Amino acid sequence: MSEKITGAEALVRALIAEDVDTVFGYPGGYIIPVYDRLYDYTDQLRHILVRHEQGATHAAQGYARVSGRTGVVIATSGPAATNLVTGLSDAMMDSTPMVVITGQAPAGMLGTDSFQETDVIGITQPVTKWSYQIRRAEDVPWAVARAFYIASTGRPGPVVLDFAKDAQTALLDWKYEKCRYIRSYHPYPAPDPDDLASVAAMIDASSRPMILAGHGVMISGAEKELAALAEKAGIPVAATLLGLSSIPSDHPLYKGMLGMHGNIGPNVNTNRADLLIAVGMRFDDRVTGDVAHYAPEARIVHIDIDASEFGKNVHTDATIHADAREALAALLPLVAEKSHPEWLAEFDRPERVERDAVMDVELHRTSGPMTMGEVVAAVSEATGHRGVLVTDVGQNQMMSARYFRYTDPRSIITSGGLGTMGFGLPAAIGAKLAAPERTVTFFTGDGGLQMTIQELGTIMQYGVGVKIILLNNDFLGNVRQWQELFFKSRFSQTPMVNPDFVKIASAYGISAERVSDRSELGAAVDRMLAHDGAYLLDVAIDPTDMVFPMTPAGAHVDDIMLSRTEKYQLK
Repeated sequence: MSEKITGAEALVRALIAEDVDTVFGYPGGYIIPVYDRLYDYTDQLRHILVRHEQGATHAAQGYARVSGRTGVVIATSGPAATNLVTGLSDAMMDSTPMVVITGQAPAGMLGTDSFQETDVIGITQPVTKWSYQIRRAEDVPWAVARAFYIASTGRPGPVVLDFAKDAQTALLDWKYEKCRYIRSYHPYPAPDPDDLASVAAMIDASSRPMILAGHGVMISGAEKELAALAEKAGIPVAATLLGLSSIPSDHPLYKGMLGMHGNIGPNVNTNRADLLIAVGMRFDDRVTGDVAHYAPEARIVHIDIDASEFGKNVHTDATIHADAREALAALLPLVAEKSHPEWLAEFDRPERVERDAVMDVELHRTSGPMTMGEVVAAVSEATGHRGVLVTDVGQNQMMSARYFRYTDPRSIITSGGLGTMGFGLPAAIGAKLAAPERTVTFFTGDGGLQMTIQELGTIMQYGVGVKIILLNNDFLGNVRQWQELFFKSRFSQTPMVNPDFVKIASAYGISAERVSDRSELGAAVDRMLAHDGAYLLDVAIDPTDMVFPMTPAGAHVDDIMLSRTEKYQLK
């Protein structure tokens, strides 16, 4: 005999059937039936009450990126649903699996402009893999199963289920089956043997090859395969921002970060390589610079699970349409063992290593205000380079990515494609809840922190042990940098008058201290990491500190600024 339950209870049971253990959300009128059923399942499903719906999406992103699982968000209709759009857009651009459930007006009232009715499907379709409106209770199991399958397979991304209120209260016969197939949707194409053979021949014939490791390496869990291919064929590896931690920072073949604020060696040698092997990355403009002058000497191989990326931004000479892990594993036995000592030496030339980003100056200052780089390096060192780095967006993001060191995979959580200020604090909460055994260090600026500072309340309520390092320069620092370099130091609306962040943290029951002198930094970092629970370290930073090297927007990838007045001279 079938069991009759409400659509709301079917949703909760379906989440449990999909092995969900944590959801992030905020209740409201048109989602109350779901929250009422959650009340009876708290032993199986942990709900984290955020302080703003956008915070729920970023927390779910942090949770998903650290755990490799699908993040889940529940919110109500109208303004709650529209507050989710930034997080959906961020997850779409950064390929983060997420299922978002929104409440909606009863099906019979749709189109009447009823209270808090919004066209959620119309709004979210451009920034999701799939958006679907549940108008009948009997459609709940099918829709939830399909949502999780779409969100988590192929190139991952966000899915929205807009749940009419009467469908939440109506009855259905309960039965649930996970989705394992959708006609015309083929998320895992098998690598073509001819493509593999062609790429292997290109690798074997190359004398100056270079691997560009993107986010897809981490998504597919291909870190070991990436290292194995690099080691067998003697190929240097550089990473995009989201590809960081796909290979350990101390690996002899790892040569640094690509892009606007990347390392000198990888950027210069992009335009000297005769073969680029791009794995799970999309040739973003922040990586390529002026595409007309990008990698002029190289043939380009692109390995990606999303064929729409092939040829979208740069011309490709060969492609492998497959999951990164499967493609690299299939490619490995086909390539010859080789070494490229002269080519590797090009990445390690003293004038490149020593001048790379004025690192020696930043990390060995003995006087004057503190810099972002020295603070990041001190925290990374104190964690044994095994922490999870979460960043906000801006100078803090670029400095953290450059000076943090990575030992373990899935160790960087940052907003890449969308560049969302305010992303970091809720994302750090999600990351820590996903991996409570790991040290989660969140670097932020004073601007980004205040965009989602209300999530300190979530930390307080659930005792989430996030370590917050505020690189406080009383400016919107990244915009200030561009204003100084390109707008004649006209600092329009970038200076900030800030509150006492230590007092704010203390009001939320979070231990905090301010550090104004570098002589205090080491001990303060040790106190923060030793503290059992959340901690905020407010560090006074030189407001004129800048992120270098820098390839200006639209410039050639090897047109690199070393400082305000000096450019890298190609040799």
